[in-house]
Amino acid sequence: MISLAQGLMAASAAMAFSMGTGHLWLTFASRKFHPRDPQTEVRMKQDAPQLTRRTSMWNAWIGFNGSHSMGPMLFGAIYAYLALFHGAMLFASTFLLGLGLLTLLGYLVLGLRYWFRMPVTGLLIATACYLGAIAVAPVGATVARTQSGSHSIPE
Repeated sequence: MISLAQGLMAASAAMAFSMGTGHLWLTFASRKFHPRDPQTEVRMKQDAPQLTRRTSMWNAWIGFNGSHSMGPMLFGAIYAYLALFHGAMLFASTFLLGLGLLTLLGYLVLGLRYWFRMPVTGLLIATACYLGAIAVAPVGATVARTQSGSHSIPE
């Protein structure tokens, strides 16, 4: 049976995964990330970044949006898997819990600084679920190896 902590962690991961998937779809299957002024897109296709002339600002923009989508998708897939199938290991690992929290907080800082309301709201929900999962996880949960090598939280 899935615990409340596992459910909250999976909800956080699902929110991140769905935001990344939505962002990927908006990048490649819609025009939502295209500039309102068509001339801006034309100029982006004609100009190169200072870093290299081997790409255009337009290709970099599309590529950055595509790769930006993959981060939340990877976060969501990994943390949902860990929460649902290796919950004891996840909740016993200060490293994994800290890494996940820092990732969400990093996205939240970027969102507050550079993005718009919808992704910030999604990140706030994901972060609240994540912190809720940590708060309701068994205190001092330690990993106990069973003879099969799986992990469980001792009762």
